[in-house]
Amino acid sequence: MKFLLKQLEKSKHLFEPDGKLDKLYPLYEANDTFLFTPSDVTDGPSHIRDSVDMKRTMITVILALIPCILFGIWKAGHQYNLVNLVANPTWWTDMMQGATIVLPIILVSYAVGGIWEVLFSVIRKHEINEGFLVTGMLFPLTLPPTVPLWQVAIGISFGVVIGKEIFGGTGFNVLNPALTARAFLFFAYPVQMSGDNVWTVVHDKANVMEGFTGATPLAIAALSPTGGHVVQTLTEAGFSWKTLALGTLGGSIGESSFIACALGALILILAGIGSWQIMLSCVIGLFAGSSVLNWLPADQFSGYTQLPFHYHVVMGGFAFGAVYMATDPVSAAATRFGKWIYGFLIGFLVILIRVTNPAYPEGVMVAILFMNVMAPLIDHYVLQFHIKQRAAYLRKFSHA
Repeated sequence: MKFLLKQLEKSKHLFEPDGKLDKLYPLYEANDTFLFTPSDVTDGPSHIRDSVDMKRTMITVILALIPCILFGIWKAGHQYNLVNLVANPTWWTDMMQGATIVLPIILVSYAVGGIWEVLFSVIRKHEINEGFLVTGMLFPLTLPPTVPLWQVAIGISFGVVIGKEIFGGTGFNVLNPALTARAFLFFAYPVQMSGDNVWTVVHDKANVMEGFTGATPLAIAALSPTGGHVVQTLTEAGFSWKTLALGTLGGSIGESSFIACALGALILILAGIGSWQIMLSCVIGLFAGSSVLNWLPADQFSGYTQLPFHYHVVMGGFAFGAVYMATDPVSAAATRFGKWIYGFLIGFLVILIRVTNPAYPEGVMVAILFMNVMAPLIDHYVLQFHIKQRAAYLRKFSHA
């Protein structure tokens, strides 16, 4: 590593202003700071408390995503081998098959999104934004394993360019770029992004497991009739609470396992990177929303309204969204009390969208994007509240 560092230092003058390769400085800086600790220091008294910079922070998020990545690869391969009646599948064959499905999606996301990041960095003459390390991984994990690679390229392009760069890049975007890309694909290509046929790769439709259906538990719950017993309906379809928590079922690549998301949440919280206030308040909001609907008369409303909270929390992409998407420090609320409001409303909106909109039984993506837009307003009123409190305290103190 010392040899590599020396070579980088020797070539630095080529990328500095007026150097032969000055336009490619963002690429040099990205390699330098990704591999080594940045050498820049403050001129005055330093405010840095530790050696963790933004790139290390983003790498920590990637480490927290590893449980979801590995589980997503295994699940994609397992579902493929199961449905396509592959003889004597093992954990290893599941992983190998899953890798052939998932890794191309991740590589396209990083390659195409990375090109846009470099292009904007060169044009604007600033460093490559390290936030893409996370965006480029989050986006593929929210996609079905059957997504065409050209749609991955279009989606990540929309998320990076329209969702982030036109606002000024990392730190200025209003919406989470990965969710913006996912939302674009969902509404632009609904046939490939929703329905019963997108959640499992099928190689030979003539030789498929008998009785196979790609319906997700959310879709089945949404179809529960008035007065129906939704939990019983899910159980009869093969979706027990344990199965839902483990995530061994159809769904997006990396967001179906509650356990994998919980491991990632633990890593983020212990590292001091993910906001536990937002994660917890999302769960509280989900509980409040499901409790309100559970009070409705079962014989007058859809059976979906009677789905218990502990089922909602392990279904769909709620855990993934609450841990990795809602806690995005750029698009989330920044004030301490604002984080509680922001997370609570996300959880509550998830329930409302899931249950009241039969055409869209998930709700996590829309809820987070909507609250991304509301986050600055929440922080504004929280700050105004604190300012008024302090002003009242000062007036009281001055008259004492």
